[in-house]
Amino acid sequence: MKFFPSLSTLVLVCVATCTSWSALAQDATAPWLPAPAQVEAALQAHPLVRAAAERVQAARATRHALDVGSHEFQADAVLQRRNVRDEQRRFNEWELGLSRTIRLPRKAALDRQIGDGTYHLASLRLKDAEHQVARSLLDAWTSWLRASAMAAEAAAQSQLLERERAALARRLALGDAAQRDMDVLGAECAAQAAQVLMARDAREVARQALVSGFAPIAVPEQPAPLPDPTDWLDDTQDWRARIVSESAAVAIAQGVSHLQARTAERARAERAPDPTVGVRVLSDRGGRERTVGVVLSVPLGTSYRSAIASAESANALAAEAEAANMQRTIEQEAWMAVQAAHSKRAQWQALQQALMAQSAASQRTRTAWELGEAPLSEYLQALRTLHQTRLAAAQAQVDALQAALRVRIDAHALWHSGADM
Repeated sequence: MKFFPSLSTLVLVCVATCTSWSALAQDATAPWLPAPAQVEAALQAHPLVRAAAERVQAARATRHALDVGSHEFQADAVLQRRNVRDEQRRFNEWELGLSRTIRLPRKAALDRQIGDGTYHLASLRLKDAEHQVARSLLDAWTSWLRASAMAAEAAAQSQLLERERAALARRLALGDAAQRDMDVLGAECAAQAAQVLMARDAREVARQALVSGFAPIAVPEQPAPLPDPTDWLDDTQDWRARIVSESAAVAIAQGVSHLQARTAERARAERAPDPTVGVRVLSDRGGRERTVGVVLSVPLGTSYRSAIASAESANALAAEAEAANMQRTIEQEAWMAVQAAHSKRAQWQALQQALMAQSAASQRTRTAWELGEAPLSEYLQALRTLHQTRLAAAQAQVDALQAALRVRIDAHALWHSGADM
């Protein structure tokens, strides 16, 4: 009785069940991925994205406030009673004033630029929040895929051992096997059953993390068959350059630098104080004297304004340096992401070859055990090695797919607005 497929069968099964990644790279509706509409809903419903969206609204209000300016009309009223002793008379007197500080034109233009920059930064941070949530969704989804693959392999190994025990029981009944081997194989089955329970628990934990973190995602009971990660990259696409060009982190750092430069320029402009102009109406001696005048007041600038301007200029230079550092950081991360995708793919290919070789070796060891040329312990050791190789190959497949999807997400080619959701 044989329970191991031949090498040719393994190859045919692999070819029949695997789809090239280059085709799936353009298809976000692949059955092993969450549905695009569900991904969109999950991103928009996530608290981090909702918070960033509200900050966009706050930035819009801030932009409007900077556009209209903070100077407002000020009304003054004074009522008094004059007592003239030498005339033995008293007079009711009053004074009314209306004034407003006038924002200089250069300051108004800078305030509008600062408001636009503030709104632009909030929009970029919303984009970055969606990107970070898409990354988190990828990690949660592939963790569930990985745990499901581990649970499936543990269950398959347990079923294989149970079939071997049933076959050994028949041989024992015919007097063709020893009870000692039956005891050893029974212990192996019990140990594997414990592994199945642990793998199922890990799968449920991963599933619960996915369900609780991304409620709109409908998680099936079992994932669809995973594709072949081989040849997923488009050689005509410069993924590293695209990751850098689409990076919200780089755009945010550059936006902060630009905004800080405008803030420093605004602080330097503040060294020229805004004048306050107004009108003044007075009624003295019970209305016998009336006065109408124009009021002009200008604050006298001190070293305080110059110190603030110097501080903001230094902050602008610091923000410029931080933007340059962020550019270098994202370039390095982009290189590492693409390199990891290639490396994970190569690891999966190597493990596929190892799996085929180990499968053939296990089959030969089983035949030797059946013929009495090898002890049961050697065959069980071969089964354990095959099981570990299968686990490693299944994990490597998910790791390779995760690395591939990570590149596409970082390049905003998947699960982003304007990309294939």
